[in-house]
Amino acid sequence: MVVLLKKTISLFLCVLFFSLSFPVSVWADVQLQISAKSAVLINADNGQLLFAKNENDRRPMASTTKIMTALITLETAAVDNKIVTITDSMVHVEGSSMGLKPGNKLSLKSLAEGMLLVSGNDAANSAAIAISGSAKAFASLMNKRAQQLNMTDTHFVTPSGLDDDEHYTTARDLAKLAMAAMQNPDFAEITCQKAMKVQYVDPVQTVRYTNHNKLLSLYDGCIGVKTGFTKKSGRCLVSSAERSGIRLVAVTLDAPDDWDDHQKMLNYGFDKLTRYKIDDSSYSVQVPVVGGLTNRITARGSAGDDIVVNADTIPNIKRTVELPAFLYAPVQEGQTLGAVRYTLNSETLATTELVAAGSVQKVKISKNIFQIFLDWIKDLFI
Repeated sequence: MVVLLKKTISLFLCVLFFSLSFPVSVWADVQLQISAKSAVLINADNGQLLFAKNENDRRPMASTTKIMTALITLETAAVDNKIVTITDSMVHVEGSSMGLKPGNKLSLKSLAEGMLLVSGNDAANSAAIAISGSAKAFASLMNKRAQQLNMTDTHFVTPSGLDDDEHYTTARDLAKLAMAAMQNPDFAEITCQKAMKVQYVDPVQTVRYTNHNKLLSLYDGCIGVKTGFTKKSGRCLVSSAERSGIRLVAVTLDAPDDWDDHQKMLNYGFDKLTRYKIDDSSYSVQVPVVGGLTNRITARGSAGDDIVVNADTIPNIKRTVELPAFLYAPVQEGQTLGAVRYTLNSETLATTELVAAGSVQKVKISKNIFQIFLDWIKDLFI
Protein backbone atom coordinates (compact mmCIF):
# COMPACT_ATOMS: atom_id res chain seq x y z
CA MET A 1 0.00 0.00 0.00
CA VAL A 2 2.82 2.35 0.92
CA VAL A 3 4.62 1.56 -2.34
CA LEU A 4 1.47 2.29 -4.35
CA LEU A 5 0.99 5.58 -2.53
CA LYS A 6 4.60 6.58 -3.24
CA LYS A 7 4.16 5.78 -6.94
CA THR A 8 0.94 7.83 -7.11
CA ILE A 9 2.61 10.82 -5.44
CA SER A 10 5.62 10.55 -7.76
CA LEU A 11 3.39 10.40 -10.81
CA PHE A 12 1.44 13.46 -9.62
CA LEU A 13 4.64 15.46 -9.04
CA CYS A 14 5.96 14.53 -12.49
CA VAL A 15 2.75 15.65 -14.18
CA LEU A 16 2.72 18.88 -12.16
CA PHE A 17 6.35 19.65 -13.00
CA PHE A 18 5.80 18.88 -16.70
CA SER A 19 2.74 21.11 -16.93
CA LEU A 20 4.43 24.01 -15.17
CA SER A 21 7.44 23.71 -17.47
CA PHE A 22 5.40 24.88 -20.48
CA PRO A 23 3.64 28.25 -20.84
CA VAL A 24 -0.12 28.31 -21.31
CA SER A 25 0.28 29.60 -24.89
CA VAL A 26 2.01 26.37 -25.90
CA TRP A 27 -0.95 24.32 -24.74
CA ALA A 28 -3.35 26.68 -26.54
CA ASP A 29 -1.47 26.19 -29.84
CA VAL A 30 -1.47 22.39 -29.65
CA GLN A 31 -4.97 22.34 -31.09
CA LEU A 32 -3.87 24.05 -34.34
CA GLN A 33 -0.51 23.15 -35.85
CA ILE A 34 0.20 24.64 -39.30
CA SER A 35 3.14 24.76 -41.69
CA ALA A 36 3.09 28.52 -42.37
CA LYS A 37 5.83 30.82 -41.08
CA SER A 38 3.14 33.48 -40.51
CA ALA A 39 -0.62 33.09 -40.27
CA VAL A 40 -3.78 34.72 -39.03
CA LEU A 41 -7.49 33.90 -38.86
CA ILE A 42 -10.15 36.57 -38.28
CA ASN A 43 -13.90 36.97 -38.05
CA ALA A 44 -14.56 38.83 -41.31
CA ASP A 45 -17.57 40.67 -39.84
CA ASN A 46 -15.69 42.55 -37.12
CA GLY A 47 -11.98 41.76 -37.49
CA GLN A 48 -11.85 39.68 -34.29
CA LEU A 49 -8.58 37.77 -34.09
CA LEU A 50 -9.23 34.03 -33.73
CA PHE A 51 -5.77 32.57 -34.36
CA ALA A 52 -2.35 34.04 -35.00
CA LYS A 53 1.21 32.88 -35.61
CA ASN A 54 3.94 35.48 -36.15
CA GLU A 55 1.15 37.64 -37.57
CA ASN A 56 3.16 40.88 -37.41
CA ASP A 57 6.33 39.59 -39.09
CA ARG A 58 7.08 41.47 -42.30
CA ARG A 59 7.34 39.12 -45.27
CA PRO A 60 7.08 39.18 -49.08
CA MET A 61 3.58 38.30 -50.25
CA ALA A 62 3.94 37.50 -53.95
CA SER A 63 0.69 37.70 -55.95
CA THR A 64 -1.55 38.22 -52.93
CA THR A 65 -0.47 41.78 -53.72
CA LYS A 66 -3.09 41.68 -56.47
CA ILE A 67 -5.85 41.84 -53.86
CA MET A 68 -4.96 45.52 -53.47
CA THR A 69 -4.38 46.03 -57.20
CA ALA A 70 -7.72 44.47 -58.09
CA LEU A 71 -9.57 46.39 -55.36
CA ILE A 72 -8.27 49.75 -56.59
CA THR A 73 -8.94 48.74 -60.20
CA LEU A 74 -12.54 47.79 -59.43
CA GLU A 75 -13.11 50.93 -57.36
CA THR A 76 -11.86 52.97 -60.31
CA ALA A 77 -13.96 50.96 -62.78
CA ALA A 78 -17.09 51.62 -60.71
CA VAL A 79 -16.63 55.31 -61.55
CA ASP A 80 -15.24 54.92 -65.08
CA ASN A 81 -14.85 51.41 -66.51
CA LYS A 82 -12.73 52.73 -69.33
CA ILE A 83 -11.41 50.62 -72.17
CA VAL A 84 -7.65 50.06 -71.96
CA THR A 85 -5.52 49.64 -75.07
CA ILE A 86 -2.67 47.29 -74.20
CA THR A 87 0.86 48.52 -74.99
CA ASP A 88 4.31 46.91 -75.07
CA SER A 89 5.26 48.46 -71.72
CA MET A 90 2.13 47.07 -70.08
CA VAL A 91 2.87 43.46 -70.98
CA HIS A 92 6.64 43.71 -70.55
CA VAL A 93 6.57 41.92 -67.22
CA GLU A 94 7.72 38.46 -66.16
CA GLY A 95 5.71 35.77 -64.43
CA SER A 96 2.11 34.60 -64.70
CA SER A 97 -0.01 36.05 -67.47
CA MET A 98 -3.55 36.20 -68.82
CA GLY A 99 -2.07 36.31 -72.33
CA LEU A 100 -2.49 39.97 -73.19
CA LYS A 101 -0.91 41.25 -76.40
CA PRO A 102 -0.15 44.80 -77.54
CA GLY A 103 -3.20 46.21 -79.30
CA ASN A 104 -5.72 44.22 -77.26
CA LYS A 105 -8.52 46.30 -75.81
CA LEU A 106 -10.50 45.43 -72.70
CA SER A 107 -12.08 47.18 -69.75
CA LEU A 108 -10.57 47.81 -66.33
CA LYS A 109 -13.02 45.33 -64.82
CA SER A 110 -11.88 42.65 -67.28
CA LEU A 111 -8.29 43.31 -66.23
CA ALA A 112 -9.31 42.83 -62.59
CA GLU A 113 -10.88 39.51 -63.55
CA GLY A 114 -7.64 38.44 -65.21
CA MET A 115 -5.48 39.29 -62.21
CA LEU A 116 -7.80 37.59 -59.70
CA LEU A 117 -8.48 34.41 -61.69
CA VAL A 118 -5.12 33.53 -63.26
CA SER A 119 -2.96 36.02 -61.36
CA GLY A 120 -2.02 37.85 -64.56
CA ASN A 121 1.00 40.07 -63.96
CA ASP A 122 0.28 41.58 -67.36
CA ALA A 123 -3.25 42.44 -66.21
CA ALA A 124 -1.99 44.04 -62.98
CA ASN A 125 0.67 46.02 -64.81
CA SER A 126 -1.79 47.16 -67.50
CA ALA A 127 -4.34 48.34 -64.96
CA ALA A 128 -1.69 50.18 -62.95
CA ILE A 129 -0.38 52.07 -65.98
CA ALA A 130 -3.89 52.79 -67.28
CA ILE A 131 -4.98 54.23 -63.93
CA SER A 132 -1.87 56.08 -62.74
CA GLY A 133 0.40 56.42 -65.78
CA SER A 134 3.12 54.16 -64.37
CA ALA A 135 3.56 51.22 -62.02
CA LYS A 136 5.53 53.45 -59.64
CA ALA A 137 2.75 56.02 -59.44
CA PHE A 138 0.22 53.26 -58.91
CA ALA A 139 2.32 51.88 -56.03
CA SER A 140 1.93 55.25 -54.31
CA LEU A 141 -1.82 54.87 -54.70
CA MET A 142 -1.59 51.37 -53.21
CA ASN A 143 0.37 52.64 -50.20
CA LYS A 144 -2.12 55.44 -49.64
CA ARG A 145 -4.97 52.93 -49.63
CA ALA A 146 -3.00 50.73 -47.23
CA GLN A 147 -2.75 53.63 -44.80
CA GLN A 148 -6.51 54.14 -45.02
CA LEU A 149 -6.99 50.46 -44.08
CA ASN A 150 -4.54 50.79 -41.16
CA MET A 151 -2.07 48.39 -42.77
CA THR A 152 0.79 49.76 -40.70
CA ASP A 153 3.41 47.14 -41.64
CA THR A 154 2.89 47.07 -45.39
CA HIS A 155 4.73 48.70 -48.28
CA PHE A 156 3.96 48.17 -51.96
CA VAL A 157 6.44 48.59 -54.82
CA THR A 158 4.86 46.61 -57.67
CA PRO A 159 1.23 46.05 -58.69
CA SER A 160 1.86 42.35 -59.38
CA GLY A 161 3.85 41.23 -56.34
CA LEU A 162 7.18 40.50 -58.01
CA ASP A 163 10.00 40.35 -55.46
CA ASP A 164 11.52 43.55 -54.13
CA ASP A 165 13.21 44.14 -50.77
CA GLU A 166 10.85 47.05 -50.10
CA HIS A 167 7.73 45.11 -51.07
CA TYR A 168 6.33 43.47 -47.94
CA THR A 169 3.36 42.98 -45.66
CA THR A 170 2.25 40.92 -42.65
CA ALA A 171 -0.37 38.24 -42.25
CA ARG A 172 -2.36 40.63 -40.05
CA ASP A 173 -2.29 43.41 -42.63
CA LEU A 174 -3.28 41.05 -45.45
CA ALA A 175 -6.29 39.97 -43.39
CA LYS A 176 -7.34 43.62 -43.06
CA LEU A 177 -6.99 44.06 -46.82
CA ALA A 178 -8.96 40.91 -47.64
CA MET A 179 -11.70 41.91 -45.22
CA ALA A 180 -12.06 45.28 -46.99
CA ALA A 181 -11.81 43.77 -50.48
CA MET A 182 -14.54 41.21 -49.81
CA GLN A 183 -16.89 44.07 -48.92
CA ASN A 184 -16.60 45.27 -52.52
CA PRO A 185 -19.40 43.44 -54.40
CA ASP A 186 -17.51 43.29 -57.70
CA PHE A 187 -14.41 41.88 -56.04
CA ALA A 188 -16.43 39.30 -54.09
CA GLU A 189 -18.30 38.24 -57.22
CA ILE A 190 -15.08 37.61 -59.17
CA THR A 191 -12.93 35.96 -56.53
CA CYS A 192 -15.49 33.27 -55.71
CA GLN A 193 -15.66 31.99 -59.32
CA LYS A 194 -13.93 28.71 -60.15
CA ALA A 195 -13.84 29.86 -63.78
CA MET A 196 -15.04 32.88 -65.76
CA LYS A 197 -15.34 34.10 -69.32
CA VAL A 198 -13.57 37.43 -69.69
CA GLN A 199 -14.78 39.80 -72.38
CA TYR A 200 -12.31 41.43 -74.80
CA VAL A 201 -13.33 44.50 -76.80
CA ASP A 202 -10.67 44.07 -79.48
CA PRO A 203 -10.48 41.48 -80.82
CA VAL A 204 -14.12 40.83 -79.98
CA GLN A 205 -13.94 37.59 -78.02
CA THR A 206 -14.49 35.93 -74.68
CA VAL A 207 -11.71 33.91 -73.09
CA ARG A 208 -12.39 31.38 -70.34
CA TYR A 209 -9.98 31.46 -67.43
CA THR A 210 -9.77 28.96 -64.55
CA ASN A 211 -9.16 30.25 -61.03
CA HIS A 212 -5.79 29.23 -59.52
CA ASN A 213 -7.40 29.03 -56.06
CA LYS A 214 -7.97 25.28 -55.60
CA LEU A 215 -9.47 25.91 -52.18
CA LEU A 216 -12.69 26.90 -53.95
CA SER A 217 -13.10 23.23 -54.79
CA LEU A 218 -11.37 21.71 -51.78
CA TYR A 219 -13.29 23.50 -49.04
CA ASP A 220 -17.06 23.73 -48.64
CA GLY A 221 -18.05 27.36 -48.24
CA CYS A 222 -14.85 28.89 -49.68
CA ILE A 223 -15.60 32.20 -51.43
CA GLY A 224 -12.10 33.48 -52.29
CA VAL A 225 -9.54 35.05 -52.25
CA LYS A 226 -6.02 34.87 -53.80
CA THR A 227 -2.95 32.68 -54.21
CA GLY A 228 0.69 33.73 -54.53
CA PHE A 229 4.15 32.25 -54.99
CA THR A 230 7.73 33.25 -55.63
CA LYS A 231 10.93 31.49 -54.54
CA LYS A 232 11.56 34.29 -52.08
CA SER A 233 8.09 34.46 -50.56
CA GLY A 234 7.21 30.78 -50.65
CA ARG A 235 3.59 29.73 -50.99
CA CYS A 236 1.18 32.50 -49.92
CA LEU A 237 -2.56 32.20 -49.65
CA VAL A 238 -5.45 34.38 -48.55
CA SER A 239 -8.82 32.67 -48.24
CA SER A 240 -12.34 33.52 -47.17
CA ALA A 241 -15.16 31.14 -46.35
CA GLU A 242 -18.77 31.44 -45.20
CA ARG A 243 -21.01 28.97 -43.41
CA SER A 244 -24.33 29.60 -41.66
CA GLY A 245 -23.83 33.33 -41.95
CA ILE A 246 -20.37 33.25 -40.35
CA ARG A 247 -17.58 34.66 -42.55
CA LEU A 248 -13.87 34.08 -41.96
CA VAL A 249 -10.63 35.30 -43.52
CA ALA A 250 -7.45 33.23 -43.26
CA VAL A 251 -3.93 34.22 -44.32
CA THR A 252 -0.73 32.18 -44.56
CA LEU A 253 2.69 33.40 -45.69
CA ASP A 254 5.50 31.00 -46.61
CA ALA A 255 3.38 27.89 -46.05
CA PRO A 256 4.63 24.63 -47.64
CA ASP A 257 1.22 23.03 -47.01
CA ASP A 258 -1.08 26.01 -47.43
CA TRP A 259 -4.17 24.13 -48.68
CA ASP A 260 -4.14 21.97 -45.55
CA ASP A 261 -3.28 24.93 -43.29
CA HIS A 262 -6.31 26.87 -44.47
CA GLN A 263 -8.71 23.98 -44.07
CA LYS A 264 -7.48 23.48 -40.50
CA MET A 265 -7.75 27.18 -39.70
CA LEU A 266 -11.19 27.62 -41.23
CA ASN A 267 -12.51 24.51 -39.46
CA TYR A 268 -11.13 25.88 -36.21
CA GLY A 269 -12.88 29.21 -36.77
CA PHE A 270 -16.24 27.70 -37.61
CA ASP A 271 -16.02 25.43 -34.56
CA LYS A 272 -15.21 28.39 -32.34
CA LEU A 273 -17.87 30.85 -33.52
CA THR A 274 -21.65 30.81 -33.47
CA ARG A 275 -24.47 33.19 -34.34
CA TYR A 276 -26.26 34.89 -31.45
CA LYS A 277 -29.82 36.02 -32.17
CA ILE A 278 -30.71 39.62 -31.35
CA ASP A 279 -34.50 39.97 -31.31
CA ASP A 280 -36.51 42.04 -28.83
CA SER A 281 -39.62 42.33 -31.00
CA SER A 282 -41.71 40.44 -28.42
CA TYR A 283 -40.56 42.64 -25.53
CA SER A 284 -42.68 45.51 -24.18
CA VAL A 285 -42.74 47.60 -21.02
CA GLN A 286 -44.87 50.43 -19.60
CA VAL A 287 -43.24 53.83 -19.08
CA PRO A 288 -44.82 56.63 -16.96
CA VAL A 289 -45.70 59.87 -18.77
CA VAL A 290 -45.91 63.29 -17.10
CA GLY A 291 -48.32 65.94 -18.36
CA GLY A 292 -50.22 63.74 -20.81
CA LEU A 293 -53.81 62.75 -21.37
CA THR A 294 -52.75 59.27 -20.27
CA ASN A 295 -50.20 58.48 -17.62
CA ARG A 296 -48.39 55.60 -19.34
CA ILE A 297 -47.08 54.56 -22.73
CA THR A 298 -45.97 51.16 -23.99
CA ALA A 299 -42.36 50.91 -25.16
CA ARG A 300 -42.07 48.10 -27.66
CA GLY A 301 -38.88 46.28 -28.65
CA SER A 302 -37.54 45.59 -32.13
CA ALA A 303 -35.54 42.96 -33.95
CA GLY A 304 -31.82 43.43 -34.52
CA ASP A 305 -29.17 41.80 -36.66
CA ASP A 306 -27.68 38.54 -35.44
CA ILE A 307 -24.10 38.80 -34.21
CA VAL A 308 -21.23 36.33 -34.41
CA VAL A 309 -19.60 35.49 -31.07
CA ASN A 310 -17.38 32.89 -29.48
CA ALA A 311 -19.67 30.06 -28.43
CA ASP A 312 -18.14 29.86 -24.95
CA THR A 313 -18.86 33.55 -24.22
CA ILE A 314 -22.65 33.33 -24.61
CA PRO A 315 -23.31 32.79 -20.86
CA ASN A 316 -21.41 36.04 -20.16
CA ILE A 317 -23.38 38.24 -22.56
CA LYS A 318 -25.36 40.80 -20.55
CA ARG A 319 -28.72 42.20 -21.72
CA THR A 320 -29.65 45.61 -20.27
CA VAL A 321 -32.85 47.60 -20.82
CA GLU A 322 -32.17 51.36 -20.99
CA LEU A 323 -35.23 53.59 -20.44
CA PRO A 324 -35.84 56.87 -18.58
CA ALA A 325 -37.75 56.71 -15.27
CA PHE A 326 -40.53 58.75 -16.91
CA LEU A 327 -41.33 60.76 -20.04
CA TYR A 328 -42.83 64.19 -20.63
CA ALA A 329 -45.79 64.50 -22.97
CA PRO A 330 -46.23 64.73 -25.88
CA VAL A 331 -44.99 61.33 -27.07
CA GLN A 332 -45.37 60.37 -30.72
CA GLU A 333 -45.97 56.83 -31.98
CA GLY A 334 -42.73 55.33 -33.26
CA GLN A 335 -40.62 57.72 -31.20
CA THR A 336 -37.42 56.16 -29.85
CA LEU A 337 -37.72 55.93 -26.08
CA GLY A 338 -34.73 53.80 -25.17
CA ALA A 339 -32.72 50.74 -26.09
CA VAL A 340 -31.81 47.19 -25.19
CA ARG A 341 -28.04 46.82 -25.01
CA TYR A 342 -26.04 43.58 -25.27
CA THR A 343 -22.56 43.72 -23.77
CA LEU A 344 -19.63 41.40 -23.12
CA ASN A 345 -16.98 42.54 -20.65
CA SER A 346 -18.35 46.11 -20.89
CA GLU A 347 -18.03 46.09 -24.71
CA THR A 348 -21.25 46.74 -26.63
CA LEU A 349 -22.02 43.92 -29.05
CA ALA A 350 -25.44 45.08 -30.28
CA THR A 351 -28.40 47.33 -29.47
CA THR A 352 -32.06 47.38 -30.41
CA GLU A 353 -34.44 50.32 -30.19
CA LEU A 354 -37.40 50.62 -27.83
CA VAL A 355 -40.08 52.72 -29.50
CA ALA A 356 -43.46 54.14 -28.49
CA ALA A 357 -46.32 51.82 -29.41
CA GLY A 358 -48.79 54.72 -29.42
CA SER A 359 -49.09 58.47 -28.84
CA VAL A 360 -49.75 60.57 -25.77
CA GLN A 361 -51.02 64.10 -26.28
CA LYS A 362 -49.99 66.86 -23.92
CA VAL A 363 -52.75 67.86 -21.49
CA LYS A 364 -54.08 71.39 -21.80
CA ILE A 365 -53.56 73.41 -18.63
CA SER A 366 -57.08 73.78 -17.24
CA LYS A 367 -56.38 73.30 -13.54
CA ASN A 368 -53.66 73.90 -11.06
CA ILE A 369 -50.40 72.30 -12.25
CA PHE A 370 -49.74 71.13 -8.72
CA GLN A 371 -53.03 69.22 -8.73
CA ILE A 372 -52.08 67.57 -12.03
CA PHE A 373 -48.84 66.41 -10.48
CA LEU A 374 -50.65 65.05 -7.41
CA ASP A 375 -53.11 63.18 -9.62
CA TRP A 376 -50.23 61.62 -11.54
CA ILE A 377 -48.46 60.54 -8.36
CA LYS A 378 -51.70 59.11 -7.01
CA ASP A 379 -52.27 57.12 -10.22
CA LEU A 380 -48.80 55.59 -10.02
CA PHE A 381 -49.43 54.06 -6.59
CA ILE A 382 -53.02 52.92 -7.05
